[in-house]
Amino acid sequence: MMEKKRVLVACGTAVATSTVVARKLEDELRRRGIEIITTQCKAAEVPSRVHDHDLVVTTTFVSGTGEVPVIHSVSFLTGIGLERDIDRIVEILQG
Repeated sequence: MMEKKRVLVACGTAVATSTVVARKLEDELRRRGIEIITTQCKAAEVPSRVHDHDLVVTTTFVSGTGEVPVIHSVSFLTGIGLERDIDRIVEILQG
């Protein structure tokens, strides 16, 4: 079994939006047999919190992620392009 990957989920205020995205991401990946640990934060906090994560998923612009890949997407909120984004996330996490 693959080690649980850590995903940092960032939005503007780290309240409602990041909660929706984190839960949807967990559910979608679980359906594909991938367990993850999500951490939520504000976009401004990403540079100080990214260091021990495998991926950043964000609904807004973020910087300061270093070598950690970033998926910028609103598909978790709109549903549009969700499968494509999930496929990209799976590829990154399994890569």
